Amino acid sequence: MIENRYHFEGQENVYSPQLVFYPQIIEENISLMIKMAGGTRRLWPHIKTHKMEKVTKMLMDAGISRFKCATIAELEMVVKTGAKAALMAYPLVSPNMERFISICKDFPSTCIYAIGDDTEQVRKLGILAKSCGITIKLLMDIDMGQHRTGVDPKRIKELYPMWSMLGGIHLCGFHCYDGHRHEYELKELEEAIRPMDEVIDRVKHDLLRQGLDCSIIVMGGTPTFPCHEYLTDAYLSPGTCVIQDSGYRRAYPYLPFVPGAALLTRVISRPMGNTFTLDLGTKAVACDPPIPRAEIVGMEYAQTLMHNEEHWVLKVPDEHLKDIPEIGSVLIALPVHICPTTVLYPSVLAVVDGKINDRWEVTAGKRRIFY
Repeated sequence: MIENRYHFEGQENVYSPQLVFYPQIIEENISLMIKMAGGTRRLWPHIKTHKMEKVTKMLMDAGISRFKCATIAELEMVVKTGAKAALMAYPLVSPNMERFISICKDFPSTCIYAIGDDTEQVRKLGILAKSCGITIKLLMDIDMGQHRTGVDPKRIKELYPMWSMLGGIHLCGFHCYDGHRHEYELKELEEAIRPMDEVIDRVKHDLLRQGLDCSIIVMGGTPTFPCHEYLTDAYLSPGTCVIQDSGYRRAYPYLPFVPGAALLTRVISRPMGNTFTLDLGTKAVACDPPIPRAEIVGMEYAQTLMHNEEHWVLKVPDEHLKDIPEIGSVLIALPVHICPTTVLYPSVLAVVDGKINDRWEVTAGKRRIFY
């Protein structure tokens, strides 16, 4: 019996824990993302959440041709899928420079971009590229306030002309990620990010007046792209919303995306009268969020008592004691953070119309594919 859109026929025969993707929900999320972005023209989505050739092709079938990556393996996957443009949105150092340049040489039909925030590393990348007979397209990574990577906005006018003169490098814009913005209301978020967007716009036009190329600006993530869409003319870079998770669903009510991935788990013990234990430990779901790290569909009232390597112990309130599932029961849980959950599984089940339809490889889940 199908209890909701996450349960499916044959689930009793699936080994647990197992990550499951729901292509119909994902298609709905892609359509909604396109609608919120005003079409596909400005979309440059991140593929770090799914890391899959199958989902990348779904995005391409919807008319999206540019993708952002966080690892070399993700970049490999995207260019082999035939993307028009790919952005390696992670600083390149040491051997990864050689890997990146090899991909640029082997896939000339894809317009590939790097980012940088350190003059010496950008210079090294340019020297290496020039020695290999190519020019690297580069976006200056801007620190929008998260202080993780990026150039201080106050230094853009100083560094941008300098980098534009470096050999082997074609500097052509900015990468602006504001992952530190967690405002709950859309209007509050807009007010918070507007000042920085205005700074970026002014600097961009100053550089253009100097005759420098600043034609490409990639901004934001899932929480902020609806604001950047009408505050700027930049490319928009949502990512998580394509799959969506329960964490973003709770944190950002203005984003009406539906979780398109879930975890099949089983009850393995009932150690006390008001508790039960699942096989969904921290090795099976992302453990970077604080407890709770997942919510059980239909049992959202269950409270986490313990969550470690292979065990998740939950307690139910007295009024729900009769609802404690029997040992061996299949439950479905929605992860709070889907991005680092996906990478824990070499493949996922794809469920369509309440039935197992396929098994999808998490193509770029490993750090290395070929290069």
